[in-house]
Amino acid sequence: MIIAVDGPTASGKGTLAKALAAHFGLPFLDTGLLYRAVGRQVQLHNGNPDDPADALAGCDFPDSILDDAALRTEEVGGLASRVSLHPQVRAALNKRQVDFANQPSGALLDGRDIGTVIAPHADVKLFVTAPAEVRAQRRYDEMQRHGIDVRFADILADIHARDARDMGRADAPLKPAEDALLLDTGDLTIGGAVQAAIALVESRLRKS
Repeated sequence: MIIAVDGPTASGKGTLAKALAAHFGLPFLDTGLLYRAVGRQVQLHNGNPDDPADALAGCDFPDSILDDAALRTEEVGGLASRVSLHPQVRAALNKRQVDFANQPSGALLDGRDIGTVIAPHADVKLFVTAPAEVRAQRRYDEMQRHGIDVRFADILADIHARDARDMGRADAPLKPAEDALLLDTGDLTIGGAVQAAIALVESRLRKS
């Protein structure tokens, strides 16, 4: 069984994807982490994430970088969004994702183009979203808990900028697959969102 979970930044898709993978006993891949690794690699080598050559060079990152705590920062998240605009970068990372999705044991992947590009044959496709203001508040609260001094207005502006880049890129734009199940987490608690996601997946499986 393959489950694809897509959605914009801070929608809750990562939390839901991990919970679904645990519930259904599936190997899990956070594909966004791969793009963050590319962005981080470019940063470490003082490259330009908007330059196709520098971004492609960043795809040659060591596996150890996936454990770098910096990958979870807002700065590297923004770099990931920028390097993902380059078709060469997406092509370089696609095979790794496709191979993971098609392993015999099944898989659950979360990202922005799983249901549309990486695994269009997935048994279940879930598109997780929430209003930009809600997503910005979540990210703001998270950073405050970690003692990071940020302005809400800056976080919201970054959310809007990422959405525009992810949805507007010519190659594999962020959008729901035609047969995706939509889940708006804006008014849901984490527990409520997890239960809603499990129910949606189980409902789709019963119909297949």
